[in-house]
Amino acid sequence: MGALAATGELSPAAASAPSCVPPRMNVSAALAGRRVTVSPEPDSRDASAQTQISMLGVPARELADVTVTGARTGRHAGRLEAYSQGDGASFLPERPFADGERVSVRARLREGARSVPFAWSFTVAVRDVPGAHSSAVGTFKRKPARRPPPPSQYQSYRSAPSLRPPTITVSRGARDASGDLFLSPYMGNGQYGPMILGAHGQLVWFEPLHPAGTRAGDFRVQRYEGKRVLTWWQDPLVTGSVHSAGEVIADGSYRTIQVVRAGNGYQPDLHEFTIEPHDTAVITVYDAIECDLAAVGGPRDGAVADTLLQELDLKTGLVMYEWHSLDHVPLQNTYLTAAPSSLAQPFDYFHINSVDRERDGDLLVDSRDTWAAYDVDARTGQVRWRLGGQHSSFELEPGAATAWQHDALAQGHGRITFFDNGASPKEHSQSRAIEVALDRRDMTARLVREYEHSPPLVADSQGNVQTLANGDWVVGWGEAGYLSERTPAGAVLFDAHLPKGWESYRTFVAPWRGRPASPPALAAQAGADGAATAYASWNGATEVASWRALVGPSPGTLAARAPVAASGFQTTIALPAARAGEYVRVQALDAAGAVLGSSRAVRVTG
Repeated sequence: MGALAATGELSPAAASAPSCVPPRMNVSAALAGRRVTVSPEPDSRDASAQTQISMLGVPARELADVTVTGARTGRHAGRLEAYSQGDGASFLPERPFADGERVSVRARLREGARSVPFAWSFTVAVRDVPGAHSSAVGTFKRKPARRPPPPSQYQSYRSAPSLRPPTITVSRGARDASGDLFLSPYMGNGQYGPMILGAHGQLVWFEPLHPAGTRAGDFRVQRYEGKRVLTWWQDPLVTGSVHSAGEVIADGSYRTIQVVRAGNGYQPDLHEFTIEPHDTAVITVYDAIECDLAAVGGPRDGAVADTLLQELDLKTGLVMYEWHSLDHVPLQNTYLTAAPSSLAQPFDYFHINSVDRERDGDLLVDSRDTWAAYDVDARTGQVRWRLGGQHSSFELEPGAATAWQHDALAQGHGRITFFDNGASPKEHSQSRAIEVALDRRDMTARLVREYEHSPPLVADSQGNVQTLANGDWVVGWGEAGYLSERTPAGAVLFDAHLPKGWESYRTFVAPWRGRPASPPALAAQAGADGAATAYASWNGATEVASWRALVGPSPGTLAARAPVAASGFQTTIALPAARAGEYVRVQALDAAGAVLGSSRAVRVTG
């Protein structure tokens, strides 16, 4: 492991092989009598050169005399900015730190008439430039469409010819209408983007992303500023001069209301973007730093995937807290069999893939490559217990162990659900959704519920399990491209799949009301017998019950026809008396007959 010189810098002998592991593992990030949670964490060796100094837990007015000094870069001027929730502040240095240097922080906490000093230090990582982007070390790999897909693999609509979402094949569609389905297809030949399906698999909304190969993930409904919104991860997400990955928040008209970027010079990863109460958010990050991997049989001049989570203040963009797996979980806990020998392939020993807020406020962090979920104390950052893996805190009863799993979610009453991939490499005969009950007295974990798909599926990556209010499970089968809903009694209510080769990271169900800002789309064409047919759609509209056509010799002289019930994404409307050259407009009506939106008038083509 790399040694630190007395100056706090890496010694010449270790400069090409820095240690990424702190001298003390799993230390507390709570200082000043445990009132202030700090990041970068004390003694960590994986901080970003662009890091801010985060101090969470007390009002900003109680923080004073913050002094930040780099062993090589010296004293750093900066400013203290408060979090909008009133529970802390970040010191923002005016310039970055140097790779590999030790940074010391001193501050005071005002407590009435007295002042409590506190201090800590951390080391800046040496960033691995060849593998420093999330696309190099995360689940997604860039694979833009190489050729046009066959017509059987995409949906097409006369009214919206620019939309070609992948086909959804429904083999069982008995689910009720309690919510729509949310997924984000990618990896096939065709258009990628967030997609909403109705209760029985029919298209409701699709947003094709540009340029070709742009990917979306983790598409779902959340609450922000008291309203229901859509959120998804996108890479690249181009705004202004920024071309890196980001998180999108969109309103009920599908307009982007905010783009969220990671802090401290990182890019957000697809695995998690959860908006929490008080408008904070938890995101995951994949970065790559140089690291001595001799402890796991790798090269001394290797690189590791530094996987971490951030809690962000969405109002200010400030990083309220940052937690790195390298500070708390040893490299040796991985189940990867060999460390890569190239800096271009960082050793992804941990692979964070979900973060869930437990009822007591702690964080449940899932790690694919250590086969374990970790209970992280939200105040100290310390791992309190581990479920699964090489050093499980719980004895795992038959069926409770996972391998290469995703999406650990706390369900309350000591129960946790997982999507247990069981691959790759293959450890189980098939992937499955499971629920495990923890007994904290006897420290045992028992399998209480399991769902395996028929026919069997093996998802080498991705996947999730969502528990609905009625106890049903919605399961996204990740790389396998399937989505299912199953009752607690075992009945499969819904089962569908994307075309072969297509994937969706997760699948969710949620109620949603959308009214697009753009008008309805319309195409009209005369048939061989001279009668016309109109094709009406409104991408994303959820409240359209019927369509009313208006026909006439000019856009200003249109007469209304009888409404026609809406049917699927595109409704076909027969216009027996209309002829080529006449004009048509359609109105989208709600269940009470009120007009929701009107298309422009189009001419009937021959």
